[in-house]
Amino acid sequence: MSNTLTIIVPVYNEEKNLKRVEKELQQYIDKSKIPATILFVNDGSKDSSLQIIKEICLRNSAFNYLNFDKNYGLSAAIKAGFDHSESTLVGYIDSDLQTSPNDFSLLLEYIDDYDLVTGVRSNRKDNFIKNLSSKVANIIRRSFTHDGMDDTGCPLKILKTDYAKRIPMFQGLHRFLPAMILLQNGKIKQVSVQHFPRIAGEGKFGVWNRLIGPLMDCFAYLWMRKKYINYKVSDKG
Repeated sequence: MSNTLTIIVPVYNEEKNLKRVEKELQQYIDKSKIPATILFVNDGSKDSSLQIIKEICLRNSAFNYLNFDKNYGLSAAIKAGFDHSESTLVGYIDSDLQTSPNDFSLLLEYIDDYDLVTGVRSNRKDNFIKNLSSKVANIIRRSFTHDGMDDTGCPLKILKTDYAKRIPMFQGLHRFLPAMILLQNGKIKQVSVQHFPRIAGEGKFGVWNRLIGPLMDCFAYLWMRKKYINYKVSDKG
């Protein structure tokens, strides 16, 4: 079966970015080597994001959306995207476009041999506090998960959908996607990708979200790793 790709775009109060998101993702769709569609997940935005998303989807059949009744957070938005995707592959990119849709092509080069391919942001364009807190959080997470990943917070990933749908998501677990693929005995790889400064809108994560919160999530992951059930059916009739 030939691969198809659904790109999940979580949205929370990103009205100033969405027109650019439409333009850049459409440019990627036009040159993608495999059929690709976009799935916006509006995470209870309080600005005009939902209205703009609906307008985009009305004029472009390659764009679709889910709308939450309230704000549930990034992990919930990603999980909803996984649950509602019917393609063989699922991708994820943030609506701030600090990573480039064009780099999905870099990740796709490896997806036949791996079950998750994630970007690593080279030459990050964030401020000192953001970079430092992310670096420390990644060191702490790696010490718990032993996943070998340098930048699990990178908002550019591709997964095989059957693996993605088996991930039991909880709040904060989006940082543990590679580790959750390893729990399924899957294979993971990281690839260097571009990174850009945020042009419009405001960041949604502070020091708590990047450092203290992820530390607490590590203990939740350890519990899940201990209790995780993984099986394969060898035959049925």
